[in-house]
Amino acid sequence: MSDTTLTLAPVLLAGRHVRLEPLSRTHVPALLAAAREDPSLYRWSSIPQDVMQMAQYVDQAIAWREAGTALPFATVRAADGAVIGSTRFFLMERWAWPAGHPGAARGGPDGCEIGYTWLSAGAVRTAANTEAKLLMLGHAFEAWNVHGVCFHTDARNERSRQALARIGAQFEGVLRAHRLAADLTARDSARFSIVRAEWPAVKRRLTGLLQA
Repeated sequence: MSDTTLTLAPVLLAGRHVRLEPLSRTHVPALLAAAREDPSLYRWSSIPQDVMQMAQYVDQAIAWREAGTALPFATVRAADGAVIGSTRFFLMERWAWPAGHPGAARGGPDGCEIGYTWLSAGAVRTAANTEAKLLMLGHAFEAWNVHGVCFHTDARNERSRQALARIGAQFEGVLRAHRLAADLTARDSARFSIVRAEWPAVKRRLTGLLQA
């Protein structure tokens, strides 16, 4: 079988509206300021609201990156350099291809999840999330050549579910008692995904939304 470990270097993804910078400890104060703009936005997400918790949040994300299981980003507004949130690739999977199979020679993941995504109040309903998704999906499908990207959100989070449907992700169903929820209950997760064959249409959709 092929090696299923991953070693992926941090990457900077830049667009017209946002750039996604590799997450670091230097982002902690700005992330905290962004999160504090309106904490009521994060009913379904556990977004830190004090310095120690935000530092732990960032340190955990960095540890995942060093372990090869995630690539976390600070979302930065291109116009003024303000940190407006965070997002990440995680659960990056490398499949156990048989030795000699073309898939065994791949350097990147075969699949991944995009999540831990949140924005400050001032960045909600702007181009930030749309372009961030375009940048991340483009990297996943065009640089890594993944077979699919998935997303999970709290099944009660209608705003997030609508946003995923809007970009063209396909609803697969609800995973019951899937993860720990922000309210410390067993969370049912709505699962969405995009597979490689769907990426060209999703890319056109995202590009069109940015031009609208």
